[in-house]
Amino acid sequence: MKFNARKAAQTIAYLCLKHGGRPLNVLKVVKLLYIADRESVRQRGFPIQQDRYVSMPHGPVNSMAYAFIDGFCDDPESGWSDFVGPRRGYVVGLPDGAVGEQLDLDELSAAERRILDEVWQRFGHMGHYQLRDWTHDRANVPEWEDPNGSSRDLPLVRMMEAVGRQDARERSEYAADMAAVDEMFASL
Repeated sequence: MKFNARKAAQTIAYLCLKHGGRPLNVLKVVKLLYIADRESVRQRGFPIQQDRYVSMPHGPVNSMAYAFIDGFCDDPESGWSDFVGPRRGYVVGLPDGAVGEQLDLDELSAAERRILDEVWQRFGHMGHYQLRDWTHDRANVPEWEDPNGSSRDLPLVRMMEAVGRQDARERSEYAADMAAVDEMFASL
């Protein structure tokens, strides 16, 4: 599956709306994205985002979403800036002048919004360092491995196995096959 920057941005916008429309700490938003994908894998067998996951010093990260948050990816055609404003120091939020009711979060299904609501209910009150520590606890996120100051791939199959998916191998192979098909059509 191909990374959808517009969907990732809408996911962040949705979390900011859950926070009263206020910006969120970048570390917190990155942890919430990962936790939401993990919960989606547990409940539905596939993540909300079709991202590449990595273990970093502060825990697991959705790599492409993080690159967009940090401004490393600046594709005006992606739709990112329609839903997420530029990073300002340690926070990221809605674009200037955005009004929550006017944001059409059409990429997020009802099931995905329900998962995001559950994740916000459970983790939204936590600070960014609390979330980081929670994702470092092997009882919570056994798939994360300390990369010792660098980063390390965190394969989707490892996340799937960690949340108890019996069909982890098959589902991760299917996701890889779909990514190859997406790449093939993109090159045409």
